[in-house]
Amino acid sequence: MTNQGNPSRFADYFVVCGLDVGSGLEPDTLSGDNLQCPPLDRPFKSKVLSHFPQSVPWNPFDKDAVGMLSLPKGLTFRTQRDSRRPKFHSFIITKEDGSRNFGSAFTFYEEVNDTKISAAMGTLQHMYQAEVASCSMDSGRSSRDPSPRPGHDRRQTSPRDSAHVYDPEKDKLFVTKTICLIMQMPFVRASRQFLRQLHEAVSKPSDTHLSLESYIYNVLYEVPLPPPGRSLKFYGVEMPIFCQRPMDWREVKGVSELPLFDFSLWDLFRSLEVRDIIQLFTSVLLEHQILIYASDYQRLMLVAECMNTLVFPFAWQHVYVPILPASLTHFLDAPVPFIMGLHHGRENRSELELPSEANMCFVDLDEKTVEVPEELPRFPHLQELTEELVNVCGIHRSRLYREKVETAKTDPATNLKPASPRRSLNKDDPAKTNKMEILQQSEAFAKISALAKKTGVWSSIEEFSDMPNKDSKESGSRDPSSMSVKEIEDLKFNNTVREIFLNHFLHLFSSYETFVIQPNQDMDAWLNNRESMQNFDKAAFLSDQPEAYLPFLSSFTETQMFTTMVDNKILSQWEDQEPQLRVFDSRLKMLKEHLGENITHTYSQCTTLVDTETMLQKRVIYIDHVSPKPHSLDDLEKSVPLEPGIFPKLDSEVLNKEPVTVKGKSREGAKWRRKDRLMQHSEHIKLNSDQREALAQRHAKMWLKYMQEARSKGLRQPKLSDMSAASMAQTNWKFVETLLQECKSKTKRMLVDKMGHEAVELGHGNITGVEENTLIASLCDLLERIWGHGIQFKKGKSALWSHLKSFQELEECNQGNKFLDTNLLSPGEISHPTRSDSWLEWEQSRCIDMSGMSITDGTRSLERKTHRRKGSTGRIELPTLNPLPSSITFDLRKVQQMTEIRTDVGYARAWVRLALEKKVLSAHLKILLGNSELLKSLYKRYAFLRCEDEREQFLYHLLSLNAVDYSCFTNSFTKTMVPYKILIYPCPKFGCSTTSANPWINLAGQAGETGVTEIPKGLLEFNLEHKNLGVLTTLRIGHDNSGLTPRWLVDYVLVRNDLTGHVYKFNCGRWLGKGVDDGSTERLLVAEVLPKTSDMDGLDLAVLASSSPRSMSPNSPKKSSDQNLKIPMIQEMLGHAVNNLVKHYYKPEKERGSLTFLLCGDRGLVHCMELVFQSGFRSSRLFRNKFFIWDYLEKVKGHFECVLSGEVRRPMTEGAKAGYWLFCNILSKINSAAETVGKDGKFQIFVCVGIRDHVIQKMLPLIANTPVTATMFEEHSFFRDPSLTNYLVHILGTLDEFHIVLEASLLRGLNI
Repeated sequence: MTNQGNPSRFADYFVVCGLDVGSGLEPDTLSGDNLQCPPLDRPFKSKVLSHFPQSVPWNPFDKDAVGMLSLPKGLTFRTQRDSRRPKFHSFIITKEDGSRNFGSAFTFYEEVNDTKISAAMGTLQHMYQAEVASCSMDSGRSSRDPSPRPGHDRRQTSPRDSAHVYDPEKDKLFVTKTICLIMQMPFVRASRQFLRQLHEAVSKPSDTHLSLESYIYNVLYEVPLPPPGRSLKFYGVEMPIFCQRPMDWREVKGVSELPLFDFSLWDLFRSLEVRDIIQLFTSVLLEHQILIYASDYQRLMLVAECMNTLVFPFAWQHVYVPILPASLTHFLDAPVPFIMGLHHGRENRSELELPSEANMCFVDLDEKTVEVPEELPRFPHLQELTEELVNVCGIHRSRLYREKVETAKTDPATNLKPASPRRSLNKDDPAKTNKMEILQQSEAFAKISALAKKTGVWSSIEEFSDMPNKDSKESGSRDPSSMSVKEIEDLKFNNTVREIFLNHFLHLFSSYETFVIQPNQDMDAWLNNRESMQNFDKAAFLSDQPEAYLPFLSSFTETQMFTTMVDNKILSQWEDQEPQLRVFDSRLKMLKEHLGENITHTYSQCTTLVDTETMLQKRVIYIDHVSPKPHSLDDLEKSVPLEPGIFPKLDSEVLNKEPVTVKGKSREGAKWRRKDRLMQHSEHIKLNSDQREALAQRHAKMWLKYMQEARSKGLRQPKLSDMSAASMAQTNWKFVETLLQECKSKTKRMLVDKMGHEAVELGHGNITGVEENTLIASLCDLLERIWGHGIQFKKGKSALWSHLKSFQELEECNQGNKFLDTNLLSPGEISHPTRSDSWLEWEQSRCIDMSGMSITDGTRSLERKTHRRKGSTGRIELPTLNPLPSSITFDLRKVQQMTEIRTDVGYARAWVRLALEKKVLSAHLKILLGNSELLKSLYKRYAFLRCEDEREQFLYHLLSLNAVDYSCFTNSFTKTMVPYKILIYPCPKFGCSTTSANPWINLAGQAGETGVTEIPKGLLEFNLEHKNLGVLTTLRIGHDNSGLTPRWLVDYVLVRNDLTGHVYKFNCGRWLGKGVDDGSTERLLVAEVLPKTSDMDGLDLAVLASSSPRSMSPNSPKKSSDQNLKIPMIQEMLGHAVNNLVKHYYKPEKERGSLTFLLCGDRGLVHCMELVFQSGFRSSRLFRNKFFIWDYLEKVKGHFECVLSGEVRRPMTEGAKAGYWLFCNILSKINSAAETVGKDGKFQIFVCVGIRDHVIQKMLPLIANTPVTATMFEEHSFFRDPSLTNYLVHILGTLDEFHIVLEASLLRGLNI
C-alpha cells in the first residue's frame, strides 16, 4: 500500500546524509562491539544533514528511518589507497499502518577537510595498533599454552588489516555521504539516473551550467507524477530521464496491466539460477523466514522486491525489511515469518550466527546459492515454469547481444571507418569555436538565450549548437529524445516474466471462487465473527486437485496471504474490489473465455503477452508528458562555486519555498462531479445523507478495527526508528503474544480436523492425509521459531535439537556419577564456548567427577512393572510385557539411530513427530523446560521460553493434542528400521500351551510385511527388527504340524512397536493343528490397537476391556451369542459392513483405513456372511458345531459337478452353467492352494475372492437353488426364502463399482 496523499509530485523530499562535523566522530554502538576492527572498518554515526522541503502534509518526514536506511552501516572511512566507487541503493520505509514510502540513495566518498576529524581518526589508529602489539606480545609469552582462556580475544593483524591503516601525515581521509530522493512511487531507474547525474555534476563542476539547487528544485516542485497509463520525460543535469506507469485497472476495458514495478528482473536472473529462483519463490509463498545475504544493498532490495512482485495477486503479509540496518540485527531472532536483507561485511558465512535456521530460506547472492527448508514441496507445473523461464532468458540474452553489436557498429568510438569531418568536430575545432564566440558576443542572441533559459527551451548555449555534446558521446547512437533500447528490453523482460508467473496462478486457482464460502450475514456481523468462521472450503478444493499438487497447495492454503485474498473476495460484495484481486479476476475471466469454463489441470502458455507488451511499447515510444526543464532560480542570492568532489551546502531558503500555484477549476469540477455521483448512489439505495454518513462511519470503524487486529496478530512491521529500551521490550512482548496465539490456533485446528462432526460443522471437512501432515509440519516450524526466539547460541541449524542435545548431555553427565556445577549456568558467570570449541567439551569441563561419592538424596529406585496374566496355572510362565522407558533421552537415542536422517532439523522434526504419536510431547517439553539453569544459560531474559505464564499456556495447548491419535511418525518414516516385540499367549488349559511343531509368524502392516519368520521352539517372547511396516493390520501364525504333540491353542498375540510404543492385540482363541477344530495349521489374525495408558502396568485390564467397534479383533465364529441372532439383526449388521466398504472407497486414497479389517475384522463382511450361512443351518444342531460352512459348500460343489457332467439331469441356462463352473473352479483352487488353511480360513478366502471378483452375489442364487440347500437349511433362512436371497444379491451388488485390491497377507500369496 502506497501513500496517496498528494499524487501530483514525482518526489517529496531531497535528503543529504553524512558526517556532522560539529558532533565529531561518534561510534555507532548499536552496530555491536567493533573495537577489535581497525578504525577504518568501524561504523560511525551518520546524521541527516539537510532535507528539502522541511515537511509536506501528506507525507511527514521520518528523520530517523531515512538516516538509518540511507546509510545502513553508518559512516565508512577510506584513504586514497582504497576503492571509493560510488554506489546506489533503494530502500523502503514501511510505517506501522502498512503504508510505504520509497527512497533512492546514491552514496559516494567525500574528502574530509576538517582537521579535528582527521586527528581523531589518527588517534584511534594509534590506539588500535598499540593494542594489537600488546596482544601479540601476550600471545608470544603464552605460546606454550595454545588453548585460549574463556572469553579471551586474541587479536592478530591480518594482511588486509596491515594495509588498511590511516596515517594522518601521508594519507587523505574520505568519508561516505549520501544524497537521497523520497518518493511515493518506486521509480527506481529514474531516481538512479537523476542522482548519478547530480553526483557527476559535483565531480566535474565545469560541465554544469546551472546551480545544483535548480536541478533539485525542478525535481521536487516541477516534475509531476505521471498519471496511470502515461509516460513522462524530465531533465537531469546531463540527459533527459524517462519513466512510465501502467494503466489503472479502473480505466481498462480489455487486458488489465500489472502494477508498477521498476526493478530489473533480468538482474535477478543474472544473480541466481532459474532453479534457485523457483525454490526461493516457493519458500516465499509458504511464508518461511527469508534471509537475503549480499555485499551490495541494492541487490538485497532487488531480490526482496522481485519476490514481492512475483507472488501477485497475493501479497506478503508479515515483517518486510529488505535492508536490515546493522543496528537492528537482533530482529533476526523474530519468531515470525519475515523477508529481511542482511549486508555481508567482512565476516565469513560460517561466522554468521542465526537464531533459527530450521524454517529459513537463506539466499547468498555473492555465492549465488539458495538454501531452502527441508521438505519444501515442489511448486505445481515446475517443469513447465522452468522451461518457460529458461526460454525467456535465452531470448532476452540474444536481444541484448544483438543490440550491443549494432551499437558497436554505429558508435563513433568503436567504428573503424574514418570519421567524417562532421564527427571530428570538437571544442578545439577553430571553425566551431569561432562560430560559438560570435554568437556569444551578439547582444541580440544573449537576450534570446536568457529568455529561452527562463522558459525552459534550453538550459545552455551548447544545446543550441550542432556539436555533439557529452550525452551523445556517452550513449553512442542513442536518441536522447526517447528511452534507450536496453531499458525498453528490460521493461519487456519484466512484463514477460511477471505474466508467466501470473499465468501459473491463474491455472492453479482457476476455480477458487467456487470454494469461497460467502457469508449470509451483513458486513458488521462478518467482521465481528471473522476469526471463528471458515471462509474457504479447503477440503473440497484439495480433493479437486491432482495428487502431485497437494503437498504445496495444502500448505499454501494455510498461509496468511491466501487467507487475505479470500477475505478480500468476500469483502468485495460490500466494498470496492481490491485492485490486485480485480486484476486477477479479470484475467481469470479472460482465461475461461479462451479455454472454457472447466479449465483442466493441464498447463497452457500465457496468451496476454502481446497485448500487455503493446501497451508498454506504446508508452515508451510516444512520450505523453514532458516536464519543464531546470532553470536558474531568481531567489538564489549567490551561486557558490562547486569544489570538485565536495557536495556543497544547499540554499535551504530557496529549496524550502513552495511554488505559487493557482487551483484550477478542473480540480474543483472533479470534486463536484464526485460528490454528484455519491448523491446519485445514495438516492439509488434510498438512504438520506445522515443514514449514509452513519453507515460509512460504522463500516470504516469496523474495518479499521479488523485491520488493526490483523496487523497486531501478524506483527506486520516493527518500527525501525525507535531504538529505546521500552520499544525493544514492547516488540519482544509482541513476539511472545504472537507465538502464543499461533500455538493456540494451530493446536485447535489440529484437534478440530481430527474430530469429524465438529470439523464438518465449522466448514473444515474431513482431514486428509496430506493436510494432516501439513498441519504437523506447521507445528514443527512453530516449535523451531519458539525455540529460536531469544536464543544466545546454538549448535547446528535447529534451535530445538540444540536444546535437546544439551539436555541429553547433562543427563548423561548426571547418570555418569558426575556433579554439575550450577553456578556456571547463570547468565552472568557463564563462559560460552568459542566457535572452535565443541559444546560437549565445554559441558564436560563443567562436570566434576563424583564416582567416589555416594549420592542418595533425591533418588528413588525404579520399579519395573510387568505384565503377568492373572490366573495362570500352567507349567510354563507366560511372557511379560515390561513398560518402555518414558524419558526424553530414550526417545532421543531412538531418533539418533535413524540412518535416513542426516540433518539437525530432520532429527528435531522426527523427535516431535515421535513424541506427538506417543502423546508425550507436552510432558517431554515440560521436563525439558523444567531445567531452569539450562534454560537461563541458553536463552536471554526476553525469550518466549523464559516467560513463565505464556510457557504454561503453551504447554497446555500442546497437552490438548493428546485427545486424538496421530500416526505422524509411523506414516512419515517408512524406511526406518523398527524393533518389534512379539509375545505369544497360548491357552494354559488342556496342556496345549506348547507345541512340538515348528511355529512361524508373518506380520503385516499398511507399508509391507515381514514374510515368514520362524519362532524357536518353546519361545513365547522374542524381538524382530524390520523396516517400518506402518500401522499393523494382520498377523498370520502357524506351524508345520510336526512332532508328537503339534496341536497348539493360541489365545492371543501381542506385538509392540518399541519405537512408538503402540501395542497391537491379535485375538485368536483357536486351535492350530490337524484333526482339531477345523484342521487349520495357520490362522489370519486381525490387529486391534490397545488404548494408550500412562504406563503399561494393568495391561490385563486393557487387553480384556471392550474396544470401539472399529478396532476390535474378530471373535471366535462359534460363539453361541452370534448363532442366536435373529434375521433382522443379521441384515442390519450386513448392511453396516457393506456401507463401511462403500464409505471406504469414497474417501481419498490416502485417507482410507484398513480394508482387511473391514473384510475380516469384528462385524466385518466375512463375519456377517458367516452369520448368514449359519442362520437356519439344520446340521449345526445335529453335529454340534463340528460341521462347518465349508463342508456345505463342498457338498454344493459336488452337486454342481454332477450337473455339469450329466450325472444329474436338470435344465440350466448358459448363465447358470457358467456360474456352476466358476463356483467349482474357485473352490478347487482354494483347496489345492491352501492346504494348511482350515475350513473357516478357506471360507474367508472364498468370500474375499468373491467380493474382489464381484461374483459372490451371482453365485448365491445358484447355491440357494440346489437340493443340498433344501436339505441342510430350514425354510425361514436366507437361502430358502427368495426375498432374503434377493436382499443378499442386491446389497452385495452395490460393491460392483469399486476396484477391490486385497492385501497380500490376506491371501498369503495364493494365486486365486
